[in-house]
Amino acid sequence: MLLLNLILSTFLWFSFPDPGKETVDSIDPVVSAIDSGSSSDLARYFNTSISLNVNGQQGEYSKNQAEIVLKDFFKKNPPLGFSLVFRSEKPTSLSTYIGEYASGQGTFKVFIKVSQNDNSFRIYSLDFVKN
Repeated sequence: MLLLNLILSTFLWFSFPDPGKETVDSIDPVVSAIDSGSSSDLARYFNTSISLNVNGQQGEYSKNQAEIVLKDFFKKNPPLGFSLVFRSEKPTSLSTYIGEYASGQGTFKVFIKVSQNDNSFRIYSLDFVKN
């Protein structure tokens, strides 16, 4: 009986991850930043360089350059709302999110690609494509 309890305890200990060691941070702050049209809040989650496509304006940008491009985009397309429609989250790997951004000038599909490491995530690719 003691051996069975020991085996069961060991199994349970290894089966449940430590909540303090969660590898995937929540994407919620990114969703909030896009929803409010805040390029500065969004840029906090950018990799040092980012592949950015804003309605056909494509390129590799530094974090600061990408923030300026998005600031201009949000100014020309003020947000009416943003929601995620697809998530593919993979711990300690790459994750993809697809959302819909609504503005007075139309609706945009948003594709967000995130790399995750060291209990943090960084956006390495972001696309806003008009529907």
